[in-house]
Amino acid sequence: MGHGGDAIAELMTDHREVEEMFARIKGMPGGGQELRDVVDEVTIELVRHSIAEEEYLYPAVREHVEGGDRIADKEIADHGRVEELLKQLEKTDTDDPKMGPLLQQLMDEVSTHVRDEEDNLFPMLRQACSADALNKLGDKIRRAKSMAPTRPHPAAPDTPPANKLLAPGAGLVDRARDLITGRGRS
Repeated sequence: MGHGGDAIAELMTDHREVEEMFARIKGMPGGGQELRDVVDEVTIELVRHSIAEEEYLYPAVREHVEGGDRIADKEIADHGRVEELLKQLEKTDTDDPKMGPLLQQLMDEVSTHVRDEEDNLFPMLRQACSADALNKLGDKIRRAKSMAPTRPHPAAPDTPPANKLLAPGAGLVDRARDLITGRGRS
């Protein structure tokens, strides 16, 4: 969940972890509890990652990158589509015929989003911000991920200040539910 380094290194490490989880899903022969466990892991990671980006990365993009409002709005819209897919996956049994297409759609959406961030947004941010600013942003992102929800909440606010106020409470409730159910312990 927290890897260290500046904001870009932190988020790119998250990207590689999700790609590894996607590879595990692609290598699974069928549904069942093993698939549910990995889908839950992916959901937890993507939700935490998205919350941290929405709380800190995109406001920094708006402030420091030329055309930052347009870029941040597009990235937040990408997150919205992913969160809706995660919500659908949460409700879908792993043996349901809809599971495979939903997972493929999720992997396609996330892969496109990751490429866009890594090829476009991150280089612009690195050019616009000092190393110290990126390091401080990395610390904020790690803190946000530690308190973020672990389940999709598509109706929740996705921009400051409302998201910064509500996400920790939702995160606390989600982590309590996860503790009780054993979700995310695989």
